[in-house]
Amino acid sequence: MENPIITFDNVTKEYTLYKNDHQRFVSLFKEVKGAKKHLALKDVNLKIYKGEAVGIIGANGAGKSTLLKMITGVTFPTKGNVTVNGKVAALLELTAGFSAQMTGRENIYLKGYILGLTDEYIKQIEERVIEFAELGDYIDQPVRTYSSGMRMRLGFAINVNIDPDILVIDEALSVGDASFKKKCKTKIAEIMKKGITVLYVSHSKDGIQEICNRAIYLNKGCVMYDGDVSTAVQMYNDRKK
Repeated sequence: MENPIITFDNVTKEYTLYKNDHQRFVSLFKEVKGAKKHLALKDVNLKIYKGEAVGIIGANGAGKSTLLKMITGVTFPTKGNVTVNGKVAALLELTAGFSAQMTGRENIYLKGYILGLTDEYIKQIEERVIEFAELGDYIDQPVRTYSSGMRMRLGFAINVNIDPDILVIDEALSVGDASFKKKCKTKIAEIMKKGITVLYVSHSKDGIQEICNRAIYLNKGCVMYDGDVSTAVQMYNDRKK
């Protein structure tokens, strides 16, 4: 049987919530009394395979973002193990890692370095990224001169053109006018046809059902259901009533 591309093995994630920055600073040196604990994920076991398009649904605070942050390596489990086999592109905070003083073109390289790409590989995809972002002459202007929409378009263009093994999407398609949104959805569809694993977080049942062939319903950090998309959406909607 094919090995999973993503594995969550009995994963629990607990955050410590401090009252203020002073408490957070003190916690670096000793235990802070009175700090609250928040259980973001509890005993999560998942196996996701190459080529699957998996929707992740749940109310705010259900643990969706924590799940994605573990897959992208932003945070780590308090207990258990997360294994990811492949290059991850995340359409989460699209502009994270950009330097405002550097040009758009220079930021393509900066973002590429952050993602662990080589100079040679970045040069191969550079023009593809520029063409997709549709920034015109602004590509050689400092990113501080960009609108928020222009920065997001550049971030999206970089992430979808690095040929990832896993694409993580957190309702990131609000990146421009209707024409550009359509272009983004078309690009994601192309990526999926190549057999790339897609994880899609959304509150939109139509979006989940349009893109995904499997869905995971989270509630208060626990996996309540993992399987058929329509069933997962129905369980989520019933819970909201």
